[in-house]
Amino acid sequence: MGFRIVKLPDIGEGVAEAEVSAWHVKVGDVVREDQPLADVMTDKATVEIPSPVSGTVAALGAEAGQMLAVGAELVRLEIEGGDAAPAAAPEAGVAVTPEVAKAQDAAAGQPTAALVPAADGLEPAQPAPAPQSAAVPKPSEPQRPVPAKPPAPRPAAATAPSSGPPRPAGERPVASPAVRRRALEAGIDLRQVRGTGPAGRIGHDDLDAYLDAPPEEAAPAPAGRAPRTGVEAIKVIGLRRRIAQRMADAKRRVAHFSYVEEVDVTAVEELRAALNQRHGASRPKLTLIPFLVQALVRALPDFPQMNAHYDDEAEVIHRHAGIHVGIATQTPSGLMVPVLRHAETRDVWNSAAEVRRLADAARNGLAARDELSGSTITITSLGALGGIVTTPVINRPEVAIIGVNKQVMRPVWRDNAFVPRLTMNLSASFDHRVVDGYDAALFVQALKGLIETPATLFMEA
Repeated sequence: MGFRIVKLPDIGEGVAEAEVSAWHVKVGDVVREDQPLADVMTDKATVEIPSPVSGTVAALGAEAGQMLAVGAELVRLEIEGGDAAPAAAPEAGVAVTPEVAKAQDAAAGQPTAALVPAADGLEPAQPAPAPQSAAVPKPSEPQRPVPAKPPAPRPAAATAPSSGPPRPAGERPVASPAVRRRALEAGIDLRQVRGTGPAGRIGHDDLDAYLDAPPEEAAPAPAGRAPRTGVEAIKVIGLRRRIAQRMADAKRRVAHFSYVEEVDVTAVEELRAALNQRHGASRPKLTLIPFLVQALVRALPDFPQMNAHYDDEAEVIHRHAGIHVGIATQTPSGLMVPVLRHAETRDVWNSAAEVRRLADAARNGLAARDELSGSTITITSLGALGGIVTTPVINRPEVAIIGVNKQVMRPVWRDNAFVPRLTMNLSASFDHRVVDGYDAALFVQALKGLIETPATLFMEA
């Protein structure tokens, strides 16, 4: 028998490390060639690592959620043929847990040493010395069992009720400074403790009885409502950790400001419904998003500072000629942003079809690496859930994001009368380091004008 070490491959230009987001095998599993071993995640994509050979999993190089350097040991396989080699020391960057070390030693046929904390990590514990031979008592001097000392009886005051109704507001509980100090350290409100001393004085025994009482005795729950206990610990790994890191980085490094404008969407919604009714069987279903994409295509040439990336380390703004619209999409794994590339070359039907394809690919985990990066401005929509205003977080290094909110029928004053109009708040956030508030307001007003008069979306400039 021999061993085959599967190392983390180079899975992308400039990628130095990756996170093990999920394991498909465990120690002891028999795997076939090309069978998936693990999913690893970089900043740009999730990659499935297959097994290069058939064998038995002898050790895992990391736990789910840990980072590994490219070239570090990912999996150790026991394979047929060759002599068993002793387990090698883990390479730099490989996180080996006690369970992994135990599995590695067991696979190599070596006894497993217990691990104990040391100043510089974990070290094998020294074997315990053999117990000394105890002196055997002589038959003429049999040992007699020493009776255990019975515990001291609980003071009678402890059996008294440990708590009572709250004292009236402003009434100071009667207790010594020592009792008050104990209650303060234990986080106990003495007004909830019933005193058994003279004039309701609270003593140490009353405090002990209150501490020993079950929670339901100290504060009984309403009839029919059992208290909920327990805490679920969920490790933040994989895509959720990437989202957390990116959102924290964006809020920490980007000077956000938001601008919200009410938009009359009556005309564009009537047009959308009419087009869907006429071409519903032969063309993709239209939502508001393709119309907003068309509005961006018409407006951005006049506001090139919005279709840009800001490299804040080099202090350089990169304005893009092509319009690559990120479409924020909720997936079972978390928020992803597939990219509608070169929106300036697409009509409303093609945009609708591509948005649907990208969203389905992201939700099913089939989006390609280049489909999840490179956006120059992003659209996010929570309108279907009922929110009337949002403050979107910028998808760094972009400098602008547009948020779609709930549509509401409102009475609007027009031509000396109130008329019902379908309205929606358009929320936009900008990077104030490179976008001035005046320009941001003009940009949103331009979008408003295009959406409120949808015929202009189909006119050539």
